[in-house]
Amino acid sequence: MPELINTELTVSELTSLIKQTLEQGFYGLKVSGEISNFRPSSTGHWFFTLKDSSCAISAVMFKSALWKVDFSPKEGDKVTVTGSIDVYGARGTYQLKCDTMEQSGVGELLALLEKRKRFYAEKGYFAPERKKVLPVRPKRIGVVTSPTGAALQDILNVLGRRAPGLDVLVLPAVVQGEDAARSIANRICQANNLLLCDVLIVGRGGGSLEDLLPFSEECVIEAIHDSSIPIVSAVGHEIDWALSDYAADLRAPTPSAAAELVSQGYMESRQRIKEIEEQLKQTMLHRLVFFEERLRRYTSQAFQQRLEAIIDKRQYLLANASNNLVLAQKQLLRDASSRVESAQRELQALSPLAILARGYTVVTDDTGKLVKSRAQTEIGKQVTLTFIDGKRTALVKE
Repeated sequence: MPELINTELTVSELTSLIKQTLEQGFYGLKVSGEISNFRPSSTGHWFFTLKDSSCAISAVMFKSALWKVDFSPKEGDKVTVTGSIDVYGARGTYQLKCDTMEQSGVGELLALLEKRKRFYAEKGYFAPERKKVLPVRPKRIGVVTSPTGAALQDILNVLGRRAPGLDVLVLPAVVQGEDAARSIANRICQANNLLLCDVLIVGRGGGSLEDLLPFSEECVIEAIHDSSIPIVSAVGHEIDWALSDYAADLRAPTPSAAAELVSQGYMESRQRIKEIEEQLKQTMLHRLVFFEERLRRYTSQAFQQRLEAIIDKRQYLLANASNNLVLAQKQLLRDASSRVESAQRELQALSPLAILARGYTVVTDDTGKLVKSRAQTEIGKQVTLTFIDGKRTALVKE
């Protein structure tokens, strides 16, 4: 470095010396503070001020390093950054160029939550076998959340669309700050003591790890564990989490997803009704087509043709029946004639006249009594001889 005393320097030379001194002397820094005046640029870089109770320093984080940050910084966030001093010669200013950024205390908070998670897991609070099954079609849904938060509106919108007739009871609670955990736990206990609902949705919208901390407090975990009402934990967005997710009977990635889960039975019923309705429509349509086709058969022309066909068929049957009747009558007459002839022959064969016709004679005495033997006559008595063609009187001589 040249001797600066009594040395005349241009502004550029002085700025270059300052830049060299600061950038080489202040690197690998780790600085904690509060974000203020956060200004994302259109080029993707972040410009902000990092301050504490008494001082502030300009800071920048270029677009190429943003992938290392796993949260969305906002005004008032307490963060810890690493980086170096950067001098902007055109303005003669310096700023803190950040390479990484994380929320202050996140490491300690994560360690605390992990320890608490292990503690309750060992006690069996998160065991799958203790999880209660949600009712398929609950009559009333309880919602423990902030009454002014967007999460409640999301839940109400989803339930109103999917299950319009479902009763929703809002149990307002503080969801952020020192009193939040006790407020949430009290509402869960109140719902159980008074049997206010069939399912409870406990949650809030997204936020930082500190914002979601009340849902990981011991009193909330205990209240969820002791609840006889099935509980759905719906804390933050999909990437957010809290210990209530593990203690609850079901974890939903968002409040809207929780509303979808508890109303799933109604959606399935509505879908089934739609399917049945469609089946009925198809069945009725098929029957209408069938009967329309049958009606076409009963037009005047079709009816006349059908009637003529029926008459023709009946006439044919009648003609056959008449012919059969005549044939049967003739057959009966032939049978009767045959029986008469047979009877005549039998009668003729049995008739005494037939016997007489063969040369035999019938002998009777004077009293008309049939003479069957010689002992019935005496000599000198008259007898009557009956021939086939007449009678003669004879005198018995010997």
